[in-house]
Order: sequence, then C-alpha cells, then structure tokens
Amino acid sequence: MSTAKNQKKTQNPSKDSDLKTNCILQGDTIEKLRTIPDESIDMIFADPPYNLQLGGDLHRPNNTRVDAVDDEWDKFDSFKTYDDFSREWLTEAYRTLKPNGTIWVIGSYHNIFRIGAILQDLGYWVLNDVIWRKTNPMPNFRGRRFTNAHETMIWAAKSEKSKYCFNYDAMKSLNDDVQMRSDWFIPLCTGSERLKNNEGQKAHPTQKPEALLYRVLMSSTNKGDLVLDPFFGTGTTGAVAKKLGRDYIGIEREDDYIKVASQRLDSVKPISDNEILKIPSKRTATRVPFGTLIERGMLKPGTKLSDARGKFEAKIAADGNIISSGHRGSIHKVGAALQGAPSCNGWTFWHYKDSGKAIPIDALREIIRADSEKGQTASN
Repeated sequence: MSTAKNQKKTQNPSKDSDLKTNCILQGDTIEKLRTIPDESIDMIFADPPYNLQLGGDLHRPNNTRVDAVDDEWDKFDSFKTYDDFSREWLTEAYRTLKPNGTIWVIGSYHNIFRIGAILQDLGYWVLNDVIWRKTNPMPNFRGRRFTNAHETMIWAAKSEKSKYCFNYDAMKSLNDDVQMRSDWFIPLCTGSERLKNNEGQKAHPTQKPEALLYRVLMSSTNKGDLVLDPFFGTGTTGAVAKKLGRDYIGIEREDDYIKVASQRLDSVKPISDNEILKIPSKRTATRVPFGTLIERGMLKPGTKLSDARGKFEAKIAADGNIISSGHRGSIHKVGAALQGAPSCNGWTFWHYKDSGKAIPIDALREIIRADSEKGQTASN
C-alpha cells in the first residue's frame, strides 16, 4: 500500500515561525500546499471539486435553467485524472498536518467514495463519515432519481495513533445535552448569507453554510489552532475560523472568489472574550477522587446515595467506598455490580438528597473543580 508518510517529502525550507497566517494564498492548490511547512497545520477542511460530470443544461418544469455547477475548475478528463489530482493534493495535505491533526473532506456521490479510498491508501485514519442532511435540498426536476438531499463529510486523523482533538462535551452541549450524531440537519446557504457578485448572481455555486463550518470547527479545533482550507472559494472556513478565534490559511486560484472572500473576511468581527471561546472538557478536567467530597465535608460517612429513580441505595463508608447489598467498593464498581453491567459512571449514577431533591454527586465534583481553577488563575 502506498502511504503519504512513506513518500518522499517535499523539500520545504520554510520554518513554522515564517508561516504567514490569516491570509489567502493565490494560486494552484498543489503548488501552494508545497509552500506550507511540514506538520504545521492543526486541521484541514477541504471542499474540493466534485467532478460532477454534468452533460448539458438542466431545466425546471417551467423551462427555466437551473444554476448548476458547470465551471471549468470542476471538469476533469477522466476518473483517473481526477484521482491523480486528489492523490496529489491529499499527499501534500498529509505532510502539512501535525501528528495529531485531522482533515475533513466534503463531497457528493460523484467523488466522495473515490476520495475515501485515496485517504485510506495514503495512511489517514478515518474517524467518521458525517452526513449533512439538507433541510431544503434542490428537487430532482427530471423525476428519474431520488432527490439528492445530502452530502458526505469524511473526518480522518493523520494516523491511527493520532491523539486528535474532539470536543465531545461541546458537541453534546450544542445538541441539548444529547450526544451529537453523525447526521447533521443544516439548511443550504440561502438568503442574506448567500454572497452575490456585482451582477447580483451567486458569487460561488457551492458556497457552504456557516452553520456547517461552525460545527466542524467547534468539534475538532480549539482557540488558536491553525486551520487550512485548500479550496477556499468565498472564504466560509476563514470567516468562521476568525469568529471563533482560530487562525486560518486559505488557498484559492480564482480572482473573483478571492475578491469576495477578502471583503467578507474584512467584515468579520472575532469574539474577543476568552471565557466565551474556552471549550472545557471533562476528559482533561482536574481529577477529583470521590474521597475528596468526604474529606471536605460535602458528603458525610453514613450518607445514603441512590440512583436517579431510587431503585438502588448505598451508604458512604468513611474510607471513600460505598456499601450496598453485600457489595463494597468504589462508586463505579458498586454501581456496575448492582446493575449487572460491565461498567458504570458512578459520578452520574449516584445521587444525594438536598431539600428532598435528588442531585448527582457529579455536581459536587464540579464545585471542587471550579474552586481549583479559580485558585490556579489567582496564582498565575
């Protein structure tokens, strides 16, 4: 198998300190990718040509012409030509990614399966395929196929060993405290968000909605990360990155798109409040043993705990264990044993009573963590 990491590296004399960010590099995607230093990029979002292979004009039932993608940049002589192009830019993209970096590539049925195979051949490690379900898709005017109501995004790490960024808790918060699924209901870019040229026409035929990029960037980057978009278009990736305190580099060939993107980026006001941009993660939060709650008097030995529905009960022992129905051990082990389950998150399973209301013991842990963060801030 040919992997990007085993291929000869592009000789690049640049250093990370010389890397210019928050800018648009004008020119051919592959040529400009070669100017970016090795392992300097945290995340790549790529919206490459789809190679739609359109034949002839498409008309609505009233005989008006559909404004489809028929630009020269989306035309390739053959599947092989398209595959060679895809392999070349993805190889350069691999080189620029940091060891723990990730890449998102969006496409349709015309190209995404070819892209997926090439990603795997080059050594990327696929994490998810995310389905963007359009709430307002363009209808199928000929009535000979299903309405094409979605596009696919492949999210991949640089390698199987990458310790990639995934802001699980942030995604859960955005989704009303429910795990974020891999099918996203987001409308097409329409109305005032749709950028127009001087003639009042669409500035770009495949402009992506900012809501889509917001979710992508929030899920897999942090404040200050460097995001690369090798097919920048009218700058949606850069606009959202700037708003969220991320740095960006865009690569674009077309003068018209660069002009629109530059005007758009100049009008974006970034969020300056660091507290708003901070994305806390329970996985990286300060470790708080259950015994700390007892030592601080937040819970006392002998206090009864129960699950949310009151089915199971346990008493707190002085040594930080809990006791229930012949079981003695940690909040996790006892919770698992009582349920006959392989594991249990005792912090969310066990509750204590306060004024008759059942409250998860995790709420007390968060109080300790908040006090710890305040102390660290004060010492700094």
